[in-house]
Amino acid sequence: MDLFRHAVKKSRTGQPLAERMRPHDLDEFVGQAHLVGPGRILERTTSGRALPSLILWGPPGTGKTTLAHILASRAHARFVGLSAVQAGVKDLREAVAVAETQLAEHGERTVLFLDEIHRFNKAQQDALLPHVEAGAITLIGATTENPSFEVNAALLSRCKVVRLEGLGDADLRQLIDRALADQERGLGKLPLDIDDEVRDLIAREAAGDARRALSTLEVASEVAAPGPDGRRRIDQKAVEEALQRKTLLYDKAGEEHYNVISAFIKSMRGSDPDAAVYWMTRMIEAGEDPIFIVRRMVIFASEDIGNADPQALVVAVAALDAVRLVGLPEGTLPMTQAVTYLSTAPKSNTVLTTYAAARKAVQDRGALPVPLHIRNAPTPLMKQMGYGGGYKYPHDFEGHYVAENYLPDELKGARFYVPSESGYEKELKARLRALRAEAGLPADDGEGGE
Repeated sequence: MDLFRHAVKKSRTGQPLAERMRPHDLDEFVGQAHLVGPGRILERTTSGRALPSLILWGPPGTGKTTLAHILASRAHARFVGLSAVQAGVKDLREAVAVAETQLAEHGERTVLFLDEIHRFNKAQQDALLPHVEAGAITLIGATTENPSFEVNAALLSRCKVVRLEGLGDADLRQLIDRALADQERGLGKLPLDIDDEVRDLIAREAAGDARRALSTLEVASEVAAPGPDGRRRIDQKAVEEALQRKTLLYDKAGEEHYNVISAFIKSMRGSDPDAAVYWMTRMIEAGEDPIFIVRRMVIFASEDIGNADPQALVVAVAALDAVRLVGLPEGTLPMTQAVTYLSTAPKSNTVLTTYAAARKAVQDRGALPVPLHIRNAPTPLMKQMGYGGGYKYPHDFEGHYVAENYLPDELKGARFYVPSESGYEKELKARLRALRAEAGLPADDGEGGE
């Protein structure tokens, strides 16, 4: 064993890095600002008030166990931890019996932390009820599943549900930097070098999980190859070895971000579903926000398809709703469905050119007056002034159409929307041509504008 590995082993003191770096108080706690910031629910809970029973609900590695420890400490209560995977009713009874004794003999309250509480069946959860009600214990349950479905209604009504969110990349980067600098609990005494982009890579690959980020950092520090000076450099290869898979360097705010999203849009515009799915997958696997990707699809559905296939916008918006509903990884399915549909749909940019032409007319001519015959006339005076006079109600005419001018007089005859020959727009173009012919108007199938 070399000196580096000996130092790593010694620094562990039998505990992994994630455990050693566990915050001891809210001041050290990273993330969950909606819960632990000044004036927030958990900060208020620990400010001299009795600690209520809680259900901490959130993804792995977001600080549920840490918060339970901190809250128990701030409440000056004993902390007893059980896992619903291993514990049973017998373990609960024993823990409660000790808690009752401590309360009766020493006035010391007990926080019973039950990890993965959703793994307890109905009978096991029911066994907790009388003890929570009697105040023998303060229950803090942790779950990654929606407690509305996994925790009995009776128990749920006696607990406050606290929702934790996945940590952001900035939060994870803060934890990584802290672990690298800490000479007592972290890796600060070890001869390590690591570039900013690799720190960002570890944060991104952790996908909101602090434990995963610190575990990856720890393993990468062990497998990193030493240089001539004896220092070990944590690079992308070391991180990949720690993760046991390839990683993708992808700067969400840098040039590669814009290059990939550009390739994605142009692949859909070029009707290449294979390339479009590839670039979408590149972004997802590199940690891009899926909502950002689907929003681009919604824009694309109007900008590059429009009325050539009106269903395209419906599909894109449905994909956006689906991703918001189910998240990742399942959200990749509606995303893939949407991107392949958009890629193969007929294309038209007339939505873009139509708005541009109308906008130019507004900017060039200003706020032109509304013709009197299509003005609103809610009062007798306005009617006397000619508002709404001579208006022809289309539904009173055959085919629900009558030739009429709806533009300001100065723009009479202007054409902003010129349908293409692509997809459904070809039908719209034919319909407009027929209506104009019926009214004795020119077809105006050329360029949009005045």
